[in-house]
Amino acid sequence: MKHTGRSWVGAALICLLAPGACANADNTAPRMAVEVVATHPHDPGAFTQGLEIDGDVLYEGTGMVGQSDVRSTDRRGGAELAHTELPLPFFGEGITVAGDTLWQLTWKEGVAFARDPRSLAERRRVQYQGEGWGLCHQDGRLVMSDGSATLTFRDPETFAVTGSVALTDRPDARLNELECAEDGSVYANVWPTDEILRIDPETGRVLASIDAAGLLPPAQRAGTDVLNGIAAIPGTDRFLITGKYWPAMFEVRFVPA
Repeated sequence: MKHTGRSWVGAALICLLAPGACANADNTAPRMAVEVVATHPHDPGAFTQGLEIDGDVLYEGTGMVGQSDVRSTDRRGGAELAHTELPLPFFGEGITVAGDTLWQLTWKEGVAFARDPRSLAERRRVQYQGEGWGLCHQDGRLVMSDGSATLTFRDPETFAVTGSVALTDRPDARLNELECAEDGSVYANVWPTDEILRIDPETGRVLASIDAAGLLPPAQRAGTDVLNGIAAIPGTDRFLITGKYWPAMFEVRFVPA
């Protein structure tokens, strides 16, 4: 993601000065809204970059140099299970669990960390080209974003590139945190907006545009950063979503607008 602390003010200026960069250019995808089912506490000091549920474990990866970490918690009781910090100068980005490996991206360093999903201990590092933003896992492959309108597919063992797809109707979208859903679609936060896109990763077609604005009241949104972080709750139609430095995490459904 475009990462400067408290960057939502600058992001708003981008939208004002260049509306085309933030406008929904897709006029055919269904518009959807967010229905809040429950609200949960969230660490307001977490610059959220990745969010994922694996069984009863909730994983979160955070960013900022000197503050990046990965933590896992018991989703039912909320107890912390493991926690690890990234060494300097790494800026943490998206995370995902693929089998017995948790992958963690870095923003500009071109390094992916392979970790033990239980202890979060580092196993190895793999280099890649370009920036790292979001990451998720589906059908034996990793899906990665780099802040553009293209999704890159990678091997979950070697991290080698196996293919890519560009959005067919949103070429200016800056795809950020990703979630690979059980139905095969990919959900993506769009930086620097409150929009989430549901994408067909086989064709690049946008299947739905979700308006997630207004989750935090203005008094709570002040001083926070952009919406970022989306995790499907397995076996349900619900998701967890939050943002950078947000004091709350929302359990939601996506419903027709």
